[in-house]
Amino acid sequence: MENLTPVQKELYDWLVEYIRSTQHAPSIRQMMKAMNLRSPAPVQSRLERLRNKGYIDWIDGKARTIRILHQPDKGLSIEGAIAAGGLVEPFADEKAKLDLSDLFTRSDCYVLRVVGDSMIEDSISEGDYAIMRSLSSQQDVKNGDIVAARVPGHGTTLKRFYQERDRVTLKPSNAKYQPIQVEAEAVEVQGLLVGIWRSVAGNN
Repeated sequence: MENLTPVQKELYDWLVEYIRSTQHAPSIRQMMKAMNLRSPAPVQSRLERLRNKGYIDWIDGKARTIRILHQPDKGLSIEGAIAAGGLVEPFADEKAKLDLSDLFTRSDCYVLRVVGDSMIEDSISEGDYAIMRSLSSQQDVKNGDIVAARVPGHGTTLKRFYQERDRVTLKPSNAKYQPIQVEAEAVEVQGLLVGIWRSVAGNN
């Protein structure tokens, strides 16, 4: 199908999540509010573009009949592995899906498989799946949060985040490991931990 513009994708993603969670289509007013628009015209224009591109359809002349034509893949993208210990480079070329659709429907979440034991005291073990939320800004991170942080020489690692002025400490939850202490500008926080998924069958 034809690619969507950013504003079209924003509305489409919202429609998918709204219809999935409520089992009915929203009103134009609800779409206006969600998109922070004061007029129905931009919403109607975006809906027409989505319809023309084959993403949605509706019954002409009837309200709240929008339906999604091609349901997106269920589940969260498994983006690769993340180090809880040694150096592991994340973001695999081929992405799989972990189907947690009954628990997580947010489009801004993804999954990393945990490698290592540096977060064991937070009950995060090797083989677990760390469910991460993408961040629009590092300012969204608070001291003590568990984050996926990319640091030169350390790759991307799962650690507790602490910042004091222009220094960042990435602290493990295992006494065997030393904290990583670097200049704040050298740290790229790539995600915030929102949950851990552990397969019981896989750990027996």
